[in-house]
Amino acid sequence: IGTFIGELVKTELSGNLVDVCPVGALTSKPYAFKARSWELRKTETIDVHDAVGSNIRVDARGREVMRVLPRLHEGVNETWISDRTRFAYDGLQKGRLDRPYIRDEDSGKLVAASWGEAFAYIAKKLQGMKGENIAGLVGDMAEVESIVALKDLLEKLGSPHMDCRTDGARFDVSNRAGYLFNSTIAGLDEADAILIIGANPRFEATMVNARIRKAAFERRVPVGVVGEAVDLSYNYHHVGTDLASLQAMVKEYKGKMQAKKPVWIIGSGVFESEDDEALHFELRKLAEDLVVITEDWNGFNVLHRAASRVGALDAGFVPQAGGKDFAGILEGTRDGSIKALYLLGADEFDARASVGWKTFVIYQGHHGDHGAARADVVLPGSAYTEKNGIYLNMEGRVQYGRKAVSAPGEAKEDWKILRALSEKLGCTLPYDTAAQLRGRIFAEFPAFAQQDQIASAAWGDFGTKGKVANRDFVNPVANYYMTNPICRASETMVKCSAAFRADEDDILEAAE
Repeated sequence: IGTFIGELVKTELSGNLVDVCPVGALTSKPYAFKARSWELRKTETIDVHDAVGSNIRVDARGREVMRVLPRLHEGVNETWISDRTRFAYDGLQKGRLDRPYIRDEDSGKLVAASWGEAFAYIAKKLQGMKGENIAGLVGDMAEVESIVALKDLLEKLGSPHMDCRTDGARFDVSNRAGYLFNSTIAGLDEADAILIIGANPRFEATMVNARIRKAAFERRVPVGVVGEAVDLSYNYHHVGTDLASLQAMVKEYKGKMQAKKPVWIIGSGVFESEDDEALHFELRKLAEDLVVITEDWNGFNVLHRAASRVGALDAGFVPQAGGKDFAGILEGTRDGSIKALYLLGADEFDARASVGWKTFVIYQGHHGDHGAARADVVLPGSAYTEKNGIYLNMEGRVQYGRKAVSAPGEAKEDWKILRALSEKLGCTLPYDTAAQLRGRIFAEFPAFAQQDQIASAAWGDFGTKGKVANRDFVNPVANYYMTNPICRASETMVKCSAAFRADEDDILEAAE
């Protein structure tokens, strides 16, 4: 949307103005003059730019995505989508991996190879390697099928080292209620008090923030924040910045709560430290003390940022018995205990700086981003618009994404790559078709077959009792427009990022 005299529409929901404009005066600039609506092939699918799981329609012509529009789902995104969901699609055409690559040992450069050459090179490097020396990490945009396939492959190789929490979070995963958005997103419409802890939902889950704003404006629901004082687009009471502030608030209001359906929204970023399981325990006890959980209401919510996170947690892609977590795996690459690392779309951290240089790294994904920059072998996978897949949003709601376009060049669906590689490694995975793979998934995880349903999570103990250091809760997302490989490859998102940063600099300069 273009505005007068170079000013900005300062919202992450600006694209929705195009949808509600009654006369068509507001139009989408990236889509303008690109195609006519009747030329486009329309596919209903799921967004993966955050953990909300917004329902979307992808309009494509040939192999190119031309636009992304919202699709009605009252329980998730209603009729809205965020600007990142709507406008980052041009990143699907740029920076793509369209063929396998092997890093030349002499020059250090990635050289194009065939699939057979790439698989043979991997088999050679892994030959004779013990399972305890192999690890795997899953990124933020992977679907359940590829996650389960990688888990099966690692188990066949004898590796217990796996993790999906590539942001470094270490919360307890023994009880689903400890990591789900338990009130549900639609449940925010019933909340009569909301407390946000260590999160910026405006950046981390824009559609959740829209629900909070609606509650604050339409029903005058009081909102409190423990953490950074940022612009959330509605008024709130700033309780404090640290854990001590939260503890003091609970102590003050214990036994005096008037709210019948209070909601706590805990940012997943609060768990990115060494005493996370103790903090998880402390937050549970504080929520119980303030009666956030009752027999017919659970207001304890974790606000995840990754579309793959809940699906991977439910599928058990976490350290197995004796296995290392994300931080332990990275440390293992530096101390020599992890000799091979498989990155499945893991681009959330700087692999070049974090992974030891003696470790053999396989990267499977769709963009030449952080993971590919460190890889010894690159296997080109498919983006979310190029494959069918199962995703669970932050509530644990099962949703099915559908293929809208074909992947570029020699890129393949991710589970098929893992199946083919397993055969080359001599530990063939027991499924040849997508139907067989889903059958294997549904046999172990029946809830994954229940489309658009949320499997109940009984409240119970989680976390580990222990000393928790006081800390400031810092929001993990500094730049809304640059959160994943697709966004970083998108010219539209790059322009948005630059414009908003320039605007912030102007404000700071004026303040000085």
